[in-house]
Amino acid sequence: MTDTGPDFAGDIAALARDPLWHAHRYDATQDAFQFRHVPREQHARATFLTDEYLGAAARIVPVPRPQALGAGAARAPLHFIFHSAFCASTMLVRALDVPGLAMGLSEPMLCNDMMGWRWRGADRRQVAAVLDASLAMLQRPFAPGEAVVVKPSNVFNPLIQAVMALRPDSRAVLLHAPLPVFLGSVARKGLWCRLWARELLEGHLREGLVDMGFGPADLFRQSDLQIAALGWLVQHRLFGQIAQALGPGRVAALDSEMLTGRQQASLLAVARHFGLGLTPDLQARMLASPALTSHSKFGQAFSAEDRAAEQDFARRAYGDEIDKVHGWALEVARANAITMELPHRLPV
Repeated sequence: MTDTGPDFAGDIAALARDPLWHAHRYDATQDAFQFRHVPREQHARATFLTDEYLGAAARIVPVPRPQALGAGAARAPLHFIFHSAFCASTMLVRALDVPGLAMGLSEPMLCNDMMGWRWRGADRRQVAAVLDASLAMLQRPFAPGEAVVVKPSNVFNPLIQAVMALRPDSRAVLLHAPLPVFLGSVARKGLWCRLWARELLEGHLREGLVDMGFGPADLFRQSDLQIAALGWLVQHRLFGQIAQALGPGRVAALDSEMLTGRQQASLLAVARHFGLGLTPDLQARMLASPALTSHSKFGQAFSAEDRAAEQDFARRAYGDEIDKVHGWALEVARANAITMELPHRLPV
């Protein structure tokens, strides 16, 4: 059932201070945030903060950006999970979502709006100003002492360096699946995912990130999995550059196999990296999160054995294609000096 939200009596400042009024979208034509009421339990149920998962909004309240910023909302510590897809990032942000510890925001549309506006030709200085305001809207504290952990969609990755510059106290986890695992996910998920991989690389091309010696004709002739591998390499190179630039005090690298193979140790290491205020009770609640034993997208029980079975299916069905593309991608990485091991691995 869609939440109708509290009666709105026109107190814009009160609304802009209240984190339960989620800053859902940014309207560049009006320079305004679009707020919708999202109770905490609805956050917990929604895989992603999109209309598909939140459902229809009973009310959308547009608030001009200057008014939203002028409301004087408090700001919680803000940290990030940046990822390159199919690496258990949703599981991680949901496991960190523990009342009293942190609020996890999974792929807010507001982040996607920043990239879409930039791709439509917005002035980059203006994008930076609105990005700063958007981060302020996302970091309104849900409860005293809580941090906010945001996991943007990976289309947002070209803005990571800007985000980390705007929030010098923020820390980030750079999460990825090893390339063969990533390729197996793309192959197993079928046509829609192969098309998604092409759309992702299209975004990288807009950003000028695909400078690996391939011209338009070369890209046209590449297979779906080659395009997916190139998108992975672009993101992996970006993650490596960010890690080198910011150092281990601010970023830590983690891969999906470590995260899923050593769930509790990885979760504790992430919480420590973010400086979350773990008490024995909060730690116990975090480690008992149902996110660790359920499918992040569909909600049914999902174990490490189930995940291994999915990977085994991909290997049996598409192993020859995966192996050939993986070998090709390693040569592309070598030719472009892309290291496959990210620096500053999270100590798990």
